[in-house]
Amino acid sequence: MPLQTYRYAAFGGINTLLGLAVWYTCFHFVFNKMVVDLGFYTFEPYTLALVISSLFSFSFGFIVNKFIVFTDSNLKGRIQLFRYFLSFIFNILLNYFMLVLLVKKMRWDPFLSQVLTTTLVVTASFISQKYFSFKVK
Repeated sequence: MPLQTYRYAAFGGINTLLGLAVWYTCFHFVFNKMVVDLGFYTFEPYTLALVISSLFSFSFGFIVNKFIVFTDSNLKGRIQLFRYFLSFIFNILLNYFMLVLLVKKMRWDPFLSQVLTTTLVVTASFISQKYFSFKVK
C-alpha cells in the first residue's frame, strides 16, 4: 500500500471516528433525538447532527490532508482550501441525501445509516482529494 494511501486511511479513520462520535453525541444527547425548530427552519436531529459533525471533520480533515497526507501537492494553500471546500460540499450533500433516503424512506436506524453513508462517502472523498483538492501539477 502506498504511504499516501496508508496515511489517508489512518488519519481519515481518526477523522471518521471523530465525526461519528460528534454525530452520535449531538443526535442522542444534545438534540435528544428530537426535531429542532430554529424558527426559520425545522431540522431532523440526524441532519443537524450531520451539519455539526461535518464542521469538525472539515477543519481536522483539511489540516491533516494538507500537512500529512498530500504533502507533495504544489498547489497554493488557498487553492487547496477552496477545492477542499468544493469537495466537502459535494460529499456532505451526498451524505445528506443518502442519510435521508435510508432513514426516511427505508426506515433504517439513523446511526447505522450514518455509518453506512460515511463509509461510501469516504471513497468519493479520497478520489476528490487526491485528484482535485491536493493534486500535483
